[in-house]
Amino acid sequence: MKVSQRVTYGIMAAVDLAMKGKEVPIQARAIARRQAIPIRFLEQVLNAMKKAGLVDSLRGAQGGYMLLKEPSALSVADILEALDGPVFHRSYQSQSALERRLTKQELLLGNVWEQVEVAEREVLGGITIEQLAGRQRAIDEQRNPMYHI
Repeated sequence: MKVSQRVTYGIMAAVDLAMKGKEVPIQARAIARRQAIPIRFLEQVLNAMKKAGLVDSLRGAQGGYMLLKEPSALSVADILEALDGPVFHRSYQSQSALERRLTKQELLLGNVWEQVEVAEREVLGGITIEQLAGRQRAIDEQRNPMYHI
């Protein structure tokens, strides 16, 4: 499975919002700086996520972006489909495909691709932004240990 840079940036932005933006909106510039994402690209990603109903934005000096869903209710699959469109569909199972005779390849491999699709959907749907935010916190703690004197 190929994942676009757009989706990767969308996931990183959602994780950043889950970690930093629970109470107040977070500016795109701050997300871009922390996540090393080009600001113009990030703004396009955030606008697409807003159209998909995953984030909301507030204008003004105190404005920025916030997640519309709880991080525990937002999955990687939600972001993937919001940014790259419907990914989990089988093109050869359309009505016209059922009416015509299936090819040798479709007969042989159709079930294999269906199993792959189900597994992908299950894995990506089961990983939440809250889980990734927790993982990011652990990574940050390992990279920047706190020393108490």
